[in-house]
Amino acid sequence: MRIIGYIPHEKITITVFSMNDKYQVQFEAGPMMQTFKFLHSEVDGIDGVKKVLDEEFMTRLMERFNEMYLSLKVAKERNG
Repeated sequence: MRIIGYIPHEKITITVFSMNDKYQVQFEAGPMMQTFKFLHSEVDGIDGVKKVLDEEFMTRLMERFNEMYLSLKVAKERNG
């Protein structure tokens, strides 16, 4: 797996990897991570990946990060 680029974002780190005819797009926010995979044939390089990451996609991604954060917080409070 090799890094082919980064996509700038003000709140999260977005890294694009290439491996086995797939792009893996990794989103990191604090201790949480989400990864999505796309076949090379589905998108045209990093520019094609950027097109998929439209406003609606990013809004829903951030909502999932918020849900993940709340779940983690509750788990830590319950067990800590």
